[in-house]
Amino acid sequence: MSGFENFWAIYGNLVLTLGTNALLALSIWLTLACGMLAMANAAFMGIGAYTAALLTMNYDVPFTVALAGGMAAPALVAALIGLPTLRLSGVYLAMATLGFGEVVRVTILNTESLTGGALGLNGIPQLTQWWHVVLSVVIVLFVLWRVRASKIGRSFDAIRGDETAAGLMGIDVRANKMLAFVAGAMIAGLAGALNAHLTFFIGPNEYGFDRGVEILTMAILGGIGGLAGPVLGSFIITVLPELLRGFADLRLIANGVILVVIVLFLPQGIWDPARFKRWMRQGRGGQGGKRHA
Repeated sequence: MSGFENFWAIYGNLVLTLGTNALLALSIWLTLACGMLAMANAAFMGIGAYTAALLTMNYDVPFTVALAGGMAAPALVAALIGLPTLRLSGVYLAMATLGFGEVVRVTILNTESLTGGALGLNGIPQLTQWWHVVLSVVIVLFVLWRVRASKIGRSFDAIRGDETAAGLMGIDVRANKMLAFVAGAMIAGLAGALNAHLTFFIGPNEYGFDRGVEILTMAILGGIGGLAGPVLGSFIITVLPELLRGFADLRLIANGVILVVIVLFLPQGIWDPARFKRWMRQGRGGQGGKRHA
């Protein structure tokens, strides 16, 4: 038991960070699954983190209420900004949502009396327990698995494949996009709320452009062909810096080289069910040919 306690004392925060990063990767997977390259997830994470932290620090609300507030606030903001921005697509949507993220960061910096400004919020109570993170990941995975197998999931697939054809088939493209965008914001807000009550401190620079790219990298690296992909990608992006810690200044270079190699040779991500099925068919075909010979 002492060995486990020592392990948890050293790596406990890393393990819990794996869970919150998995939630972030799943949040952007949801929008990518609907054909949207939206880069606002880091901003939604920040909104959820600050909302939940302020609720517990200033109003002493129960942790569950703070988590609910951390999900509701970014969902409301997503619904408001989604009305004009979801008319865009591709790189234009990415630019618009990146601009929104910068607006959120500047707003946090200029509301010192509420958010602490550039100094951030200190002394956030450490309320996040391991089972909060595990339960959140399990529930989100279950809900997304059910959505993926439902009519809504099939609509998302159709929109990602061809938005115009999906509309001609009677699918409400705008409503489905809004649903994916708001749901993704809720998941990102949940991750932010959990993370805020894990790290004691949050600041505006934690939710900027770099974090947004990191979240997108998790999903793309793992692959968006299934729910396992974002979880796998988040695990790699979270653990890789620790494994490369001994390389000191070369760590970031090694990290970038690994990602470039994977993107070049595995463009659909590491977890690609279609590729696995193709390999299995080829293996069976090879064995059948040998038996025939």
